[in-house]
Amino acid sequence: MSRARCCVVAVAVVLGLTLALALGQAQAQPAPAAPKVMRYAFLSAETSFDPVRISDLYSRIVTAHIFDGLYKFDYLSTVPTVRPNTAVAMPEVSADFKTWTIRIKPGIYFADDPAFKGKKRELVAADYVYSFKRFFDPANKSPLYDGYREQGMLGVDELRQAALKNNTPFDYDREVEGLRALDRYTLQFKLDKGRPRLPNQLADNSVSNAVAREVVEYYKDSIGEHPVGSGPFRLASWRRSSQMVLERNPNFREEFYDGQPAADDAKAQALLKRFKGRRIPMIDRVEISIIEEAQPRWLSFVNREFDLVAPLPYEFAAQAVPNGKLAPNLAKRGIQLERVLSPDRMLHYYNMEDPVVGGYTPDKVALRRAINLAVDVRREIQIRQGQAIPAQTLVAPGTYGFDPHYKNENGDYDLARAKALLDMYGYVDRDGDGWRDMPDGKPLVIEYASYPDSSGRQFSEDWRVALNAINIRLKVRAAQFPEQLKAGKAGQLMVWQLGYTAVNPDMQDGLMLLYGPASGGQNLSRFRNKDFDALYDQMQNLPDGPERLALLERAHKITTAYAPVKIRVHRLLNDLMQPWVVGYRHPMFGNQFWQYVDIDDARRTAR
Repeated sequence: MSRARCCVVAVAVVLGLTLALALGQAQAQPAPAAPKVMRYAFLSAETSFDPVRISDLYSRIVTAHIFDGLYKFDYLSTVPTVRPNTAVAMPEVSADFKTWTIRIKPGIYFADDPAFKGKKRELVAADYVYSFKRFFDPANKSPLYDGYREQGMLGVDELRQAALKNNTPFDYDREVEGLRALDRYTLQFKLDKGRPRLPNQLADNSVSNAVAREVVEYYKDSIGEHPVGSGPFRLASWRRSSQMVLERNPNFREEFYDGQPAADDAKAQALLKRFKGRRIPMIDRVEISIIEEAQPRWLSFVNREFDLVAPLPYEFAAQAVPNGKLAPNLAKRGIQLERVLSPDRMLHYYNMEDPVVGGYTPDKVALRRAINLAVDVRREIQIRQGQAIPAQTLVAPGTYGFDPHYKNENGDYDLARAKALLDMYGYVDRDGDGWRDMPDGKPLVIEYASYPDSSGRQFSEDWRVALNAINIRLKVRAAQFPEQLKAGKAGQLMVWQLGYTAVNPDMQDGLMLLYGPASGGQNLSRFRNKDFDALYDQMQNLPDGPERLALLERAHKITTAYAPVKIRVHRLLNDLMQPWVVGYRHPMFGNQFWQYVDIDDARRTAR
């Protein structure tokens, strides 16, 4: 054999061995793990992903996972506890609770976006200054403006008033004393009065978070469609009012599972032991469908198409959680149940500017109180299949000031008193048609805002039964939630029944629903009462204790006397999870849970 031929053979042998070795290594390597995906449904469509423009719960669940607040609520603690998030530690606060200084962790980055022109963008203190100022910009028409205004950040509201007075753009570049970046990583609030509970608001990642100015200026009026944050997830795709897909944010910092559960909380202690030190988020994608009707939402879960139903539609409570316990057939399948008393209040409000039900004269107060007395909350609880308890005040369960034993007229059902009030103030049948008329002889018709789904139809019928019992005509105005919300904010609804879920563990946000300066925002009823507003302001500035609770009692009496609302029930929520969902707990405050949940794909694929 020639020397050249020997070389060729040798090279071929070497190449063959190399190729065989490479193929063997390729075969030995495990296939990439399939993405861990959590799928579930919202019962109502989103309204926006711009934090300053949202007020509905479902949009806030999404933004809470996209954006980053300075603080967060401890996921494993049953007692609401604020922990640092992007902040290095809890704030440095002056003795009078007026000056709060917060240091931010360096090395936190926003998700990549064309607005950053190919550069990685670090989160800095100035981003929080800009983001909080956005709530004051008149151009944003933020429904949350009142909540931020009342924190009393010195000089910030003056920027708003100057823009309104001079009809000029909001001056984001003007530095004010109450909201400043002292350096790249240090933020400071200076307030007009002491605000002992400021960290509660700063822990709401859904709205009290950081948005990059470049992103807002890049997308302009479509910013609500392009959320870009530094949180654990980013929006991957979106079909409006149909489906949202979120994926793990590749730029999310190294953060690890931790918490401080109570010693006697066995479930939370087990989760901490299992996951402590695991990098979060533990799942790769979240796929959310919008399914407004209860039956298809429930059937999708039963058929294993969804991993979570939260909450269980009350229409199926009897078969899924009879007597508050998981049904045996579901338990056999490994379905899990998380049952909580929600920190919410379901209520109906009266538009205090409406010519029929609004106003503060004795006859208008009598009409509202009579309708409230005709509403039998027990029927609502029956409609909800027993998944609610009667409510008495605007204070939600789990928030400071809630007293489960408190009772006042708000919860009364008394048709005789209702009819007597109407008779006394001239709401009688003047033309003999069997229906009551206004004191001036015009027809008395109550227009009730509802929804076109099965649940909305049930509550509309409940209203019809209540008003028929006192001979008052009812007209139902049905529309989807976003349309009703828009009309409600514009003062175009006479009566609307809806729910408010507390976003932090204090009762102040609940009272804002009747706070005069919040009219047209959180205060959809447009109720204005100087005494109530004065009590609200005093409570805002006081530390928790007997003095604050005494003021709360006086506020309850004003609410009951004028009856701008009827607080109806607090809901019992039943969240059901498939066997492969690990680590879920119902988030009482903060709306965050995606990053703390794992999916056991081996159990998912097992039949």
